[in-house]
Amino acid sequence: MNKPIRNSRRRPKPPTEPNPAVPLPEGERLQKVLAHAGLGSRRQIEGWIRDGKIQVNGRQAQLGDRWRSEDVVKIHGRIVRLNKRLGAAIRVLAYHKPVGEVVSRRDPEGRPTIFKHLPKLEKGRWIAVGRLDINTEGLLLLTNHGELANQLMHPSSELEREYAVRIFGAVTDDMLKKLRQGVMLEDGMARFEAIESAGGEGANRWYKVVLKEGRNRIVRRLWESQGVTVSRLIRVRYGPVALPDGLRKGRVYELAAGEIEQLRAFVREQTLGAPAG
Repeated sequence: MNKPIRNSRRRPKPPTEPNPAVPLPEGERLQKVLAHAGLGSRRQIEGWIRDGKIQVNGRQAQLGDRWRSEDVVKIHGRIVRLNKRLGAAIRVLAYHKPVGEVVSRRDPEGRPTIFKHLPKLEKGRWIAVGRLDINTEGLLLLTNHGELANQLMHPSSELEREYAVRIFGAVTDDMLKKLRQGVMLEDGMARFEAIESAGGEGANRWYKVVLKEGRNRIVRRLWESQGVTVSRLIRVRYGPVALPDGLRKGRVYELAAGEIEQLRAFVREQTLGAPAG
């Protein structure tokens, strides 16, 4: 396993080295170009296309449409200047999400959202790499680069997620064996890649667990399948990026250009088998 990318700085700092987005050639699929420009994840943009919310040169876009630099693209009725957006530098944030915040831009129940704590972008918008539920804290990655977000979230990348989890209830060796081998949940088989005891006293014990998927509440559901309760859950690593030491809840750390390149190389290695040199 590659060494995690760690940093102890508490406040975000813009990259000190140039880190431009890699231009996409003309003729790429529209959803890939829009994601590359930071307008949303590829999955989200595909949904907009299906819902008729995107137009190209005055007609409703279709899945499979390809982009040319002279195309006039509208999203929700507003023109998007893609040529400018595609030249924006790639940025990645590590956010320490506290319990009580939702990973949503607007919440109908009025609960606080993680996006209120993020630095402003001149172009594009922050895209969350997956989600953490309201009762889970810890590392959440965000980027302005939709294609990178898609690669980080895509099941084919099989990026590890590591959590510190506090369990209330007696945990037996038989339970741990089942959780490593696989448990049938309502939406299919699931398992932990690794489980390590991390101490604790009495009925509350800490464990570190690793898995390679991000199904909804998957860590909690796996433990609950064994009749025990998750009383606290903290994500401490996503792929090669670890929660920065000393980063307080509600604060962000911005990855430097070199760290972003390490992350992108790691993703390429995972998805293509290419050397991450």
